Amino acid sequence: MTDFIQPFLFQTPGAMQVEWGGASRLGGLLASHFEARDILIVTDKFLHEAGVLDAAKASLTAAGFRITVFDDVVADPPEAVLLSCVETGRGAGCDIVLGLGGGSSMDIAKLVAVLLTSEQPLSELYGIDKIKGGRVALVQVPTTAGTGSEVTNITILTTGASTKMGVVGRQLYADLVLLDGALTVGLPPIHTAATGIDAMVHAIEAYTSRHKKNPISDALSREALRLLAHNVVLACEDGADRAAREAMLIGANLAGQSFANSPVAAVHALAYPLGGHFHLPHGLSNALMLGPVLRFNMTAAAAQYAELADVVMGPSTDDTQARSAAFVDFIQDLMTRTGAPRRLRDVDVPEDSLPLLARDAMAQTRLLGNNPVEVTEDAALQLYREAY
Repeated sequence: MTDFIQPFLFQTPGAMQVEWGGASRLGGLLASHFEARDILIVTDKFLHEAGVLDAAKASLTAAGFRITVFDDVVADPPEAVLLSCVETGRGAGCDIVLGLGGGSSMDIAKLVAVLLTSEQPLSELYGIDKIKGGRVALVQVPTTAGTGSEVTNITILTTGASTKMGVVGRQLYADLVLLDGALTVGLPPIHTAATGIDAMVHAIEAYTSRHKKNPISDALSREALRLLAHNVVLACEDGADRAAREAMLIGANLAGQSFANSPVAAVHALAYPLGGHFHLPHGLSNALMLGPVLRFNMTAAAAQYAELADVVMGPSTDDTQARSAAFVDFIQDLMTRTGAPRRLRDVDVPEDSLPLLARDAMAQTRLLGNNPVEVTEDAALQLYREAY
């Protein structure tokens, strides 16, 4: 019997340039795509002071761009950072925004591009498809292989002491993305591991999502996981390995395109409270929760896990359950080999905070609804205890 394809919509950025060392030719690339010339670069202070922007800035200046740099982005950015960036961009009359950095910088860049021309208050934007109108031109250049934020249509902001909210809309897809693997060479092994595992989480959760899973997102997830699983340890062991760095960047990008169209689930829902309360990097929070959630979801996702096992381990004649278990073991062993922290206790999360984390995770209804198995508060608490 034929399984008919259900209707689905797949969206992604307008164009992507993949080029080692491409940041040094960014000016020419942007000049050929856009008429705008007053550019706001959104980044963080570490990258700016370390000189990571220098080649891009020189190229942009040579191509006739007038540059304003906002480098106050921090991890888990609060609303105040976004609003300050908008004020900086408006004051300089910027008509194009460039996000250059990790996920936080690119997330801020997306909403800044909207708010530079919008009168909507930020409070009205939270949720799905609440943005009215358009934005200025938007370019994204990632410096890590992990978040996939350069190709997603969501921005996550910290809205209180420990809470996070998201803005989702088609306007947040970039016009142009540059993938320059050379920009990721200086990333330390622990960050390479955490961001790489983050990308693998995106691929796995998109592949097993209850909603909007489709043949295109599935194909992207499989290829993303193949590239990431085969190269993350190599990139951690030798950060200058060009082939591994480029494979990781492409893998993270494909995973980002996949989960932008087939959304993530419980790993992310449980990771957000860890970032909110203990300021753990997002990729590391995902890495810490991946193992427990993989095992929890096996009852419903065994067939998908078995398919992914063939991708990362090669074909086998084992039955679905055995293959599914082998996949979970493979992923856990891979995480251990990267050297990333494996337990909540290893990153100073106190055991008595676990009930609070479980309660907070229940607020992530947008994500929990995508999980193949229902996650109750009791189940969330058990997952945190397993991760501890």
